[in-house]
Amino acid sequence: MKVVGINGSARKDGNTAIMIRTAFKELESEGIETELIQLSGKKINGCIACYKCFETKNRKCIVKDDINECIEKMLGADGIILGSPTYFADCSAQMKAFIDRVGFVSRANGDMFKRKAGAAVVAVRRGGSIHAFDTMNHFFTIGQMIIVGSSYWNDGIGLKVGDVEKDEEGIATMKNLGINMAWLLKKLNQ
Repeated sequence: MKVVGINGSARKDGNTAIMIRTAFKELESEGIETELIQLSGKKINGCIACYKCFETKNRKCIVKDDINECIEKMLGADGIILGSPTYFADCSAQMKAFIDRVGFVSRANGDMFKRKAGAAVVAVRRGGSIHAFDTMNHFFTIGQMIIVGSSYWNDGIGLKVGDVEKDEEGIATMKNLGINMAWLLKKLNQ
């Protein structure tokens, strides 16, 4: 079994990555392989509404960039974690473009992530994380995926890199998320 995490932060290895990796530790302790893909530094534009993915139905976006490589990795995974910092009460522009593009390709190909486990993770300085959390969870619900919950909303509070590690409840929530995702994946793969 495998879980792929997509870090939608412009900051590589920042608080969002720390949170995803915290969940990963629990998954790995249950024998589940993990892979973190960081969108930082990648040029990801929004969907151009060309509808070519509906014509080709080849599980790829016609625009050639890093999205198709991510799609392949997501198709090969049993679970997907989307992570983003909170920017003006929503997810990052990189994550939103990613969701729009990958989500459209998925819809064009019969909801190709259907029944995979999904979880959203949000890093936040103070407020607005629930809207970012909802945005990413909408990707899962429209794609007929199974959302994994935790002991609270999947967010961690911090500004500077590493600050989220001081948020005890946020870290506990990430650990519980990893435990819950591992449990669900094992049930789905029985």
